Amino acid sequence: MITLTTDFGLSAPYVGEMKVAILRVNPTARLVDVTHSVTRHSVLEGSFVMEQVVKYSPPGTVHVGVIDPGVGTERKAVIIEGEQWLVLPDNGLATLPLKHMNARRAWEIDFERIRSFTGWRISSTFHGRDIFGPAGALLERGVSPEAFAHEIPLESLIKLDIEPKKEYDLWILKVIYIDDFGNVILNLENYGKPREVEFPDFGLRIPYCEAYGYVKPGELLALPGSHDYLEIAVNQGNAAERLDLRVGDEVRVKLVQ
Repeated sequence: MITLTTDFGLSAPYVGEMKVAILRVNPTARLVDVTHSVTRHSVLEGSFVMEQVVKYSPPGTVHVGVIDPGVGTERKAVIIEGEQWLVLPDNGLATLPLKHMNARRAWEIDFERIRSFTGWRISSTFHGRDIFGPAGALLERGVSPEAFAHEIPLESLIKLDIEPKKEYDLWILKVIYIDDFGNVILNLENYGKPREVEFPDFGLRIPYCEAYGYVKPGELLALPGSHDYLEIAVNQGNAAERLDLRVGDEVRVKLVQ
């Protein structure tokens, strides 16, 4: 199985081109579209999306991620080998999925060796079709990465700086995802079960609940959500719009016991 996560959108032919390129290399591949609507160039958002899919995928799954604002530059195109596979640009996209796949080895893809499998020229601006898709297809077909890549140190991979920070009784957190409902997901896990959550920069203290329906429609709440990260929401409303938050913004948070 090959999962696909990109910021390509659906109105252009890019997703279709990548998928038929994969199927040309591996006609029996099973393709799963995770999303092609990651916010343009948002590596952080893409990393969160890929993490959630990795958490629930079976061993051997190949995850192809293409959120790649540095396409055509000297950034590496990499494969990460663990209980599952990641195929993506080395720009931090792997940061969150790496938490769940017991990574053992990493590889840098050799473009000319990939071309020997595909037979077509490599565009400098469409590595999803010409590099990442075919590499994922080869892995899913059982081809060893040694056939088209060379090993690099795992510790050389680029990581995003998204560790939560603590200043006295305040957490300095980052918005890592905003879903279609406007729910705001912050980079804090394993934080216990507070009674309330305070946001001093907004002058807010809101209840912490297990589900949206524990507050009235239009009211703010904090909750664990379905991903176990701290989440801010409005019951039947849009917390991101209410608080004017975007992916990458920092938020100061106090957990009130």
